[in-house]
Amino acid sequence: MNVNTLPKPVKASGVSPVAVNPPVRKTRRRGWADFFSRLGWGVASVALFAGIWEAIWAFGGLNPLLLPPPHIFLANFALQAQYFIPTDVIGQVTNDTALLSLGKTIIATVGRVMAGLALGFVLSLISGLAICYFRLFGKLVLPTITLLAPISPIAWLPVAIFIFGIGNPPAIFMVFISLFFVMTVSTISQIESVSKTHLNVAAVMGASRAQTFRYVIIPAILPSLFFVLRMNLFGAWMIVLVAEATGVGSGLGQIVMQARNTFNSSLSFFTMTIIGITGFVFDLLLRYVQKKLLYWIPENNAGGRK
Repeated sequence: MNVNTLPKPVKASGVSPVAVNPPVRKTRRRGWADFFSRLGWGVASVALFAGIWEAIWAFGGLNPLLLPPPHIFLANFALQAQYFIPTDVIGQVTNDTALLSLGKTIIATVGRVMAGLALGFVLSLISGLAICYFRLFGKLVLPTITLLAPISPIAWLPVAIFIFGIGNPPAIFMVFISLFFVMTVSTISQIESVSKTHLNVAAVMGASRAQTFRYVIIPAILPSLFFVLRMNLFGAWMIVLVAEATGVGSGLGQIVMQARNTFNSSLSFFTMTIIGITGFVFDLLLRYVQKKLLYWIPENNAGGRK
């Protein structure tokens, strides 16, 4: 056989690996561009809303005592922040500055929301799995959960105070209860909708029940559950503010109650602004956690939009 007739080895095409796989630097640059694009549109949206509000006030359409425009209730930050400094029963002010007290108040409310959401998410996921895969447990527990699910979380406030008293526990319990039943029912629904083909393939490959949970069911239901969690995040903020106003005695909800009792509209709108900004940042952080945990899901299919 002639050596020249043998197939010659294929030479490298000369294409750089960088040309085949997009460089990480470009991907990061695109991510930052998307972030600043969303941030810019968000600032434009808020500016438009505030501009319309200011224009209505400028033409005499609003009473500044009842509906003060942003330039009034945001003009003197220190004057508004001083209301966040706690006082004792005889009116003696603590040594904390206004800014420090404002930060502590925000952190206290955020901590209660995070604790309630974490407990609700984890326990509802465990309950949903147990109801679906342990028949006796499901028959005994599911009717009660279905019965309690329609009850408004506000109705649980007296129960929370009776059980836990005054402090952080009733507020955390209120956030937990506002999420637990909805997430449990959603978990059951998502488990029932898992593709039978995936389950059959796992069974054919010899996967145990624990392995099927970990590698098939959990990855299949987590995207939808994170979406439900984000949708209930705003409801959790509403519930914790009510709990703080009536059953805790501290936090942003307490400041809202103080503004209502003193008919201080500027303080009310200032606190609403703080709540809105804090909730917005909280939602961004939750979306970031979702993106990192659900790394195999495109962002536009994991409950978020680009």
